[in-house]
Amino acid sequence: MNTHSVARAPVSALLSKLPSVDKVLSQPESAQWIERFGRQELLHALRVVLDQARKMIVDDRNEACLSALWLQQQIERVLNQRHRPNMRQVINLTGTVLHTNLGRAVMPAEVIEAMMLAASDPCALEYDLGEGKRGDRDEIVEEMLCELTGAESATVVNNNAAAVFLLLNALSARKETVVSRGELIEIGGAFRIPDIMKRAGAKLVEVGTTNRTHEKDFQEALTSKTALLMKVHTSNYVVQGFTAEVAEKKIAEIAHAHGVPFVVDLGSGTLIDLAQYGLPSEPTPRQAIEAGADLVTFSGDKLLGGPQAGIIVGRRDLIQKIKRNPLKRALRVGKITLAGLEAVLRLYRDPVTLPSKLTVLNLLTRPAEDMREQALRFIPQISPDLALYKLSVNCHDVKSQIGSGSLPVERLPSAALVISGLDRSGEKNVIRLERLLRSSDTPVIGRMNEKNLILDLRCLQPNREDLFLATMRVAVMGLAGRA
Repeated sequence: MNTHSVARAPVSALLSKLPSVDKVLSQPESAQWIERFGRQELLHALRVVLDQARKMIVDDRNEACLSALWLQQQIERVLNQRHRPNMRQVINLTGTVLHTNLGRAVMPAEVIEAMMLAASDPCALEYDLGEGKRGDRDEIVEEMLCELTGAESATVVNNNAAAVFLLLNALSARKETVVSRGELIEIGGAFRIPDIMKRAGAKLVEVGTTNRTHEKDFQEALTSKTALLMKVHTSNYVVQGFTAEVAEKKIAEIAHAHGVPFVVDLGSGTLIDLAQYGLPSEPTPRQAIEAGADLVTFSGDKLLGGPQAGIIVGRRDLIQKIKRNPLKRALRVGKITLAGLEAVLRLYRDPVTLPSKLTVLNLLTRPAEDMREQALRFIPQISPDLALYKLSVNCHDVKSQIGSGSLPVERLPSAALVISGLDRSGEKNVIRLERLLRSSDTPVIGRMNEKNLILDLRCLQPNREDLFLATMRVAVMGLAGRA
């Protein structure tokens, strides 16, 4: 009868030692927390921490939670966690320059400044300053897009998938669009050309085979219901071997002879010939327009190096028809995107300074020797600490990739820090270190290859080196507290 009450007495005594909310609020540090986070946030954190303390006492008779220092540290932790952004800066050492999961293109300073100005002040988004009346937001970038692509007109939506969807809905709803079977792509996020066509109301007509499509395949597919001939750039895979495809110029001739438009979807898209910078060649909108394409779609946030956007350029009459479609308003971009896109397009007007100013191009053209020199500088600074946990670090030559479906089989020579375990305990520490780096205040994202942590330095810019080294030091110290 009394056994239960006796057993519970120590717990009750411990619980009674926990401070009240009012007592914690009266402490000097609480005033600082209220100033930084607000009273309501502090009250929430207090309740969370006190609940945790009660659980520790009841479950384990753990008295550590009665320490004033423990309470202070836990409250600080909860407050900081709640106010830490979900979209956080990371250091991209994956070896993929345009990493979709890490936000694709890192934008130049000029672009960031333009986007900040658009966000902080009213701007002439849809206002014609010359006429003093309502304007068209596409005009902010249309002139430059036409100048850089050779098109008559242009419009912008929120991404390239939206651009393809809007184009098909506006021009091919309840009609047929002819595409080579070898170009029915799927990209990340379950974007499939057949599915997009179905949702847009267009009927897909596949021609040719997976590996070979000929002119006669397009000619034989044409009917009175044909609305478009379409070519899709297979940017995220390559079909090799016994293959054949029809050139854009020839498809354009077939389409125009039948009186229907020819559309090219370039996907990642670039406005310049990358070969001039020693990179693999990628088709450009200008080349497609010159080959006879009536409309071309491409992205703004991949090889172009700007904010997320889907761009449609081409014949003025077709662009106007697309813009009259009700979906255009649903898919349009806001002022911040347009400000960033305008700023990045302006950089393309000066080809001489473009490689140094366009961040994406700068990262893609970094010589492997730059990364190798970085790695050799870092190794003496981190090797001694790593050795304490049976870890070694070496510089290895590796291959980076462009990413986001761009030039999938092409690789860029690079250099990486490769961290390996010297024994079984070291191998476990490699896995722990990867997790610690990933969970840091500024996460460092590398890649695991078997039992090695590979940190490709291609995307580590000089102004982030100190942050990387500091993060590495803290993460390695964290190994001491890991079982």
